[in-house]
Amino acid sequence: MILIAIGANLDGPDGAPPLDTCRAAVRALAELPGTRLAAVSRWYQSKPVPPSGQPDYVNGVVRLERVPGAAIDPAALLADLHAIEARFGRRRGEINAARTLDLDLIDLDGIVRDTPDPVLPHPRAHLRAFVLLPLLDVAPDWVRPGGGETGRALLAATDRTGIVVLTA
Repeated sequence: MILIAIGANLDGPDGAPPLDTCRAAVRALAELPGTRLAAVSRWYQSKPVPPSGQPDYVNGVVRLERVPGAAIDPAALLADLHAIEARFGRRRGEINAARTLDLDLIDLDGIVRDTPDPVLPHPRAHLRAFVLLPLLDVAPDWVRPGGGETGRALLAATDRTGIVVLTA
């Protein structure tokens, strides 16, 4: 199981609003080699973390499944995610800056690794309700690799203030 978080809070380079960009990103993720699209979460709206004057974010999660026999290298997958972000106008700069698209690799078949990039599981996903809510839509029995906590228990420990469901 491959879990990828999707987020955006700026219009795309074509002027598309963040929700449309996120939906288009799902279509791009469905084309990743060696995978098939298994599930897409509901879409959520959340405040920026840390709080700032940025627009609210649209957040979701997709679950991909590995095609039998396919080898997926974590670094190559991360490079593919960065390429998709770039196609949608993502410019990397300061940390926590507003963005047209953000794709985070949350979990790749339960792999645990500290180096090299990407760190797996994602080092902050388990602390963020805006990731855990949509993650549980597509993987309700998810257990954090290396930590052993259930996604439901992790979500119960987070602040969900200001997060609303946008659409199913």
